[in-house]
Amino acid sequence: MTTDKITQDALEIGRKRAKEIIALRDKALELRTQYLDAHPQLTIMKIEPATVEGETIDIPKITPTAGVLVAEGDSWFNYPWHDVLKELEDGYGYDVESVAHYGDPIEEMAYGGGQLEELTRRIDKLIRRKDEPKAVLLSGGGNDVAGAEFGMLLNHAQSPIFGLNPSILEGVINQRIRTAYITILSAVTSVCEQRIGKVIPIIVHGYDYPVPDGRGFLGGWGFLPGPWLEPGFREKGYNDLTQRIGLAHELIERFNLMIIDLIKLPPFQHVHYIDLRNVLQTGSEYKDWWENELHPTQRGFHTIAEKFAATLEGFP
Repeated sequence: MTTDKITQDALEIGRKRAKEIIALRDKALELRTQYLDAHPQLTIMKIEPATVEGETIDIPKITPTAGVLVAEGDSWFNYPWHDVLKELEDGYGYDVESVAHYGDPIEEMAYGGGQLEELTRRIDKLIRRKDEPKAVLLSGGGNDVAGAEFGMLLNHAQSPIFGLNPSILEGVINQRIRTAYITILSAVTSVCEQRIGKVIPIIVHGYDYPVPDGRGFLGGWGFLPGPWLEPGFREKGYNDLTQRIGLAHELIERFNLMIIDLIKLPPFQHVHYIDLRNVLQTGSEYKDWWENELHPTQRGFHTIAEKFAATLEGFP
């Protein structure tokens, strides 16, 4: 099957998924409407008139906001205590409707339907509030290459073909992940077009170059324990951290180049890529920027959020 055929099929699958989700949501909204029509005495939402020094004025109270964002993705959008979305809300004044969930691979977002259904639900809520999202934010792909499967990307360090396996890397990044990205971007675009009546900007990002030092979440326990890279390196005989950093750099570079090429497709002129490479340090002070192998510290997330905020400022 040619690349063009795969791309067209992925676009169509995305549109089909959007159609299925919208049909599901339409039934749910019909049920909601029937209940509210049968119970007219219910007050779901009420806007109170504003008061100034005890005197009622005609202008309702308005809560300032930099805009409403809708987001789906992985742990960079859903991390304890600090992540990109928390920084955008607290540091830049955005209101975020998020369906992101740590650990979700991009394939699950594209084909599983759970996040897409929830994203459509959030958009329906915004429509009822007469809010239009400024952008949709999408984070994904890291869980598709890290974790238990990571070792499969590596040839053994003692092999004459040591390093990343180019054939497997091509299949995982430029076929599997790329196709899933096309599908989810197509689906999100279709949902916005059909629900909001227009194309909404979508922001995607690559990841920065990590340090595979074996650190996991809270020392390697909890609901997203890790480490996610060191076990695979150790299994394949890569014990030198500098060598690991170089191979991780190559992996992340390939991922970013795939995303950069992907958004050049004509259907994705509204998709914007944020380059996060070299935002976080990997030198002697890398622990100030990286909390563990895959996740930034609060300082790191804040710096990354700055890049998102700068891109968002360019949108109407």
